Amino acid sequence: MGVLMSGKETVVKVGIVKLGCVGTAPMLEFLLDERADRKDIDVRVVSSGAKMDPDKAEEVAKKLLDFKPHFAIVVSPNAALPGPTKAREILKEAGLPVIVISDAPAKKAMGDLESKGFGAIIVEADAMIGARREFLDPVEMACFNADIIKVLAATGVYNIVVDYVDRVIAAFKEGKTPELPRVVVDKETANAATGYSNPYAKAKAMAAFETARRVADLTTEACFKIQEWERYTPIAAAAHEMLRNAAKLADEAREIEKYSDTLQRAPHAKDGSPMVKSKLMEKPVKK
Repeated sequence: MGVLMSGKETVVKVGIVKLGCVGTAPMLEFLLDERADRKDIDVRVVSSGAKMDPDKAEEVAKKLLDFKPHFAIVVSPNAALPGPTKAREILKEAGLPVIVISDAPAKKAMGDLESKGFGAIIVEADAMIGARREFLDPVEMACFNADIIKVLAATGVYNIVVDYVDRVIAAFKEGKTPELPRVVVDKETANAATGYSNPYAKAKAMAAFETARRVADLTTEACFKIQEWERYTPIAAAAHEMLRNAAKLADEAREIEKYSDTLQRAPHAKDGSPMVKSKLMEKPVKK
């Protein structure tokens, strides 16, 4: 598929399939075009909502093909499940490069994804929610996702996602075959991508990442391993309290960098080029 031309601009069509919700999902399309003025990409999102059934996954994947994207991203919890598997296979059969973005349970599928030619960004800190009816209501769900977004944003995870997706976009713009990412984002990988210069900021960011990673251990226990509601309810609550504190740590890490005026910002230029600055009162420059 050729890259579209709009005047003198090249336009890469990015397709995103969202199945269920993980912390990378709500912000994904906005991470790629934070000011809504990027001229080199055209993005479409199709979603199955909260459900991840294979039939719904098939429906939304086929819907995305109507957009004729140059490549697709499938973002979901546990990419090894039948629904996400169905979606990415449909897209790959249509000839599209496909990047899978998922959480820690998807690590068991990493070998299979690589052998079949899929790209993958697996985020260990993208923790499962405490989905028990005795505990989780719409407000609690929203608060959890607000906290996980803060953690992933301030610990370097979103920087990694943007960087890898931008590399694929750049390859299409240059008429090259893109190299798809295959990475498990752990505490050290994420920390290296924060751009933080203060060691205490880095330490707080790593603590936030690791706390969020451990949240999934408790929510998995509460949702799948314990059947007595009197036991699983406080465990789910404890997990959410952990994530709330992880979000505070992540915020503190970012604040340390603000105090020394060393907070790195990496906006996109209108042509999609990555830019960078590290002081508030300076203009960003292209990398």
